[in-house]
Amino acid sequence: MFGSVSDMLFRIPALLLALTIHEYAHGAVSYSLGDPTPQIQGRLTMNPLAHLDIMGTIMLIVVGFGWAKPVMIDPRYYRHPRIDTMKVSFAGPGANLVLCFIAALLLVLMSKMNMLTGNVLKFLQSLMIYNVYFAFFNLLPIPPLDGSKILMELLPSETAYKYESIVGQYSMYILIALCLTGLVSTIIVPFANIYLNFVQMIISLFI
Repeated sequence: MFGSVSDMLFRIPALLLALTIHEYAHGAVSYSLGDPTPQIQGRLTMNPLAHLDIMGTIMLIVVGFGWAKPVMIDPRYYRHPRIDTMKVSFAGPGANLVLCFIAALLLVLMSKMNMLTGNVLKFLQSLMIYNVYFAFFNLLPIPPLDGSKILMELLPSETAYKYESIVGQYSMYILIALCLTGLVSTIIVPFANIYLNFVQMIISLFI
């Protein structure tokens, strides 16, 4: 996944930043909605070690897709539990999409100002790609990914319970199978490309 040793010097920090900002965003939004759980568990930090999941990290290294340790939340603190839970769930992917946009913007600006060195180019490209892929991977409706949490809040309670009980017990096997077979790329890449094209269009309108 990481290529040469020199590539790792740029790709690993970009990957860790994508993972960290994702989980930090979950915790920060939940905390802002009145839930002290992320702070109590030490997840309101930009320290990557607080957010790494062993199996998710192995999958990232082996096949290029993986996940971080989910931030625990307590919806009982929310004023509007269903809506606020969806806000918290989307906060992680949303933060990744914003960081992808920022990386793309910096690429264009620094290129136009002749400030884009080879090393900076590698880092920003990695930051852009990892963030957009991580965002759409986490929006898959498979527990414990964010997409499943959003889906279950949209579904009627009984249907959500059945979905969680049936899919949830096999979710880890499903995720590993999707990653190992490469099917996850087939699902995610088209959405990632649509977003990247959208970002390019927005930036070109102003720069």
